[in-house]
Order: sequence, then C-alpha cells, then structure tokens
Amino acid sequence: MTSTLDQDQTPITSLNQLADYLALGCKPIEEWRIGTEHEKFGFNLIPDRENYLLSPPYSPHGIKEILSQLQDLHPHWQGVYDEENLIGLIADYGAISLEPAGQFELSGAAVANLHETKREMLSHFKDIHSVVDPLHLAFAPLGFHPFAKREQMPWMPKRRYKIMKAYMPKVGKLGLDMMTRTCTVQVNLDFASQEDMARKMRVSLALQPLATALFANSPFYEGKPCEYQSMRSFVWTDTDNQRCGMPECIFASDFGFENYVEWLLDVPMYFVMRGDKMIDVAGASFRDWLKGNPPDGIKDKAPTMGDFKNHVTVAFPDVRLKQYIEMRGADAGSPEMMMALSAFWTGLLYDPNCLLEVESLVKQHPWSAYVQLRPQVCKNGLSVKLGNENLRAFGKKILQLALEGLQKRKQLNEKNEDEQIYLAPLQAIVDGAPNQAEQWLHRYQTAWNGDLSHIVQEARI
Repeated sequence: MTSTLDQDQTPITSLNQLADYLALGCKPIEEWRIGTEHEKFGFNLIPDRENYLLSPPYSPHGIKEILSQLQDLHPHWQGVYDEENLIGLIADYGAISLEPAGQFELSGAAVANLHETKREMLSHFKDIHSVVDPLHLAFAPLGFHPFAKREQMPWMPKRRYKIMKAYMPKVGKLGLDMMTRTCTVQVNLDFASQEDMARKMRVSLALQPLATALFANSPFYEGKPCEYQSMRSFVWTDTDNQRCGMPECIFASDFGFENYVEWLLDVPMYFVMRGDKMIDVAGASFRDWLKGNPPDGIKDKAPTMGDFKNHVTVAFPDVRLKQYIEMRGADAGSPEMMMALSAFWTGLLYDPNCLLEVESLVKQHPWSAYVQLRPQVCKNGLSVKLGNENLRAFGKKILQLALEGLQKRKQLNEKNEDEQIYLAPLQAIVDGAPNQAEQWLHRYQTAWNGDLSHIVQEARI
C-alpha cells in the first residue's frame, strides 16, 4: 500500500534546517517546469436516484469504483491507500487524489511547456470519460457546488479529513464548505534563488485578487444565484485565518525562506504521523514542539523533518511556498480557462525581464491595496477599483505582460503556435467580455429560464 504522507525521521536541530529544505527547490532556469492541478465535482446523472445532480458517495456507485476502474484500465497507476481505503492513484508523472467530498483532483506532471499541459489534461479527461460514462456520472469543474447543501455532500474516508472536519468549526464559519463544496485550479512554478522566490511570491500574492476576478466561476448557492461571482473565494475569507489568506510577511522587503518558516511555525497543526498511525493534534503549536513541548499524545520531545514536511501542506495561503510556488486564488473552470491560468502565471513569472516589469507595475500601488481587494472581488469581480482605475483596466496591462512573457519563451506546438494561444479567453475578458460567472448568470436568466440543472451538461468535461 502506498501513502503520500512523509515519514522522514531526520531530527530537526535548527530553523536553518527548515529553511534549507525549502531552498532545495532552487533550480536553474533551464530546469523550470510547469505543474497544473485541477479539481472537479462529480454529479449523479440518474434522475430516479436519490442523489440526482449531487455528488456521488465514496461507495457504492461512486468514487471508489472510479478509482478502481481507472487502475484496472491503466495499470501504470498505483493505488494510494488510507488504512484499507483506496483514496488516490499515483504514477511517475502525476497523481489523482480526492478532496474531502470526492472532488477529483489531477496533480499533473512537471512539464516543460503549456502544450504538454494541454495534452495531459485532454488525456486525463478521456480516461475519466471511459470510466464515469458507464456509471452515469459526470464531472464538472465549477468553483462552488451549484446545488448541494453542506449536509448533502459526502465525505471521503481519509483520516486527515476527519481531523479537519472536527477542527474547522472552531476556527471559522465556512471551513466545512471549503472542504466539501469548493473546487480550484492551481499552477505550480519553480524559482532560481531566494531572491527570485521572494519576488515571485510578492508579485503573485498581490495579483491573486485579480486572478480571482478573472477566473470567478461560482455564482450559485444551493440552486440559486447568490451575491458573489466567486462563492469559493468568499468561503476562504472565513475558513481559518491563521493559515489562509495573504500573509503580511511575504510582502516584506527582506522576505526569504526563513521568514516563511517563521510564519509556518505559528500555523496550527492538524496531525502527526507515527508509523501507520495518524494522531490528532489539531490546534497544537509546531513552534512549541520545537522548544521541547510536544502536543498532547506525542511522546517525542522534538519533531522530525517528516513532521515539518507534512506541516507545510496544512498551510493554505493564497500563494503557498513548498519547494516550488503554488498559485491558489482561482476557481476551477472550463478546460480553456484552466489552461489560461497556467499560461497567465507562466507568462508573468518565467521570463526574468518580464517579471521585473510586472513587479514595477504592481508596486505602483501599496501592498495594502491588494489585500483590500481580496474580499471585494469575491462579490464584484473586475468591476472593483484598484486605486483610481478599474481592475479590468489594470488586468489588461498585466495580461499584456503575460503575453510578452510567453512570446519570449518561444515554445511552439505542431502548428507553430506559441503558448500565447492559451491566453485568448483572458484577452476577451479584459477587453470587456463576461467572465465565467457572468456567463453562467446570463445563461440562467435566458436560455435556461431559471433551471440551473443545465449547468452540469454545459460545464462537464
């Protein structure tokens, strides 16, 4: 049985050791890669079944069967288990994992260009169809479940989620919704040095609200339109503010690996692995443990590197640092929009000169202005103001830099097209077209005549 949790027993002897672990991600530019992760909700399509248009359970007629059949059809996938439960698949080039309510996530391979990302995505969707169509299920990437109430969402048999389910209501009102009723798309990108990492972290964190507005795709709540273009991003504003949001330390001029470690040490813990046993330590302090005060139920006076590596994964800022950088501010969306997300950030961050231009443009406003945008774009999208200009106008300038960054990469497909082609949906939006949320609302009010069930067929992959 395979587990994705880290069991590194190396003792932690200093904070420098933790910073050095993150710094191992530094790579020369020729080794930079692009990793795209995308989630989607499952929907039951059998009208006479009790959970029609709701998410399928783990079993029967659900997620376990999908994973098992994918493994049977494609033997390169190795099963990932939590105790005796099949909860994912892993191969040399990527992984399929489950979010708490069975949202299906592909963690794609680290690839050299966006054309490879597209091929990977289409291959994944083809594999999914081969299994779910006979089961009368469908998957659709939407930022927030358009129909289900919280209590109607299933729970996957993962011990980590059981711990989080008990802890979340203690630290925020919407944490359980984050776990069960949201889907995102993110791209993971590399850095060359501490200076390069810090610049990318600052710029991308400031621009996450813009990404939220551009990729907003969750305007429905329990079967009806709601007041938010991105219900998903609103949920994150009241999930657990000690581990989420836009950490102030990242905007500091001296930000580096050690600063991020210091922030991480004050993110409350969830669990500790000892052998095959997952121990609930939710709310405990990693910093106190380093000082020789272990959480209740833990005998070890000092944590291990495995403990730290697992702890890194339970911090949920809008931009997360591991041995690469994760962009986490966007709703899951159409395949074209998911490709656009990876193209957007690749274009902005992977050409060094372009990155300096983006930084210069971003610095025309104080960091606090971007923090203030975060709750505003959930509701009003691109119509909010950044300083004296409309966010859409600001986004147009940012997108132009992304286009230039992709052009400079000169990564061509078989038609001799470079990666700029993937930014076409965003170009339309900054030129005045509706974003995904606005498109769905228009469909709801016109062609669907108020019948939201149409969204599953139109959004399914």
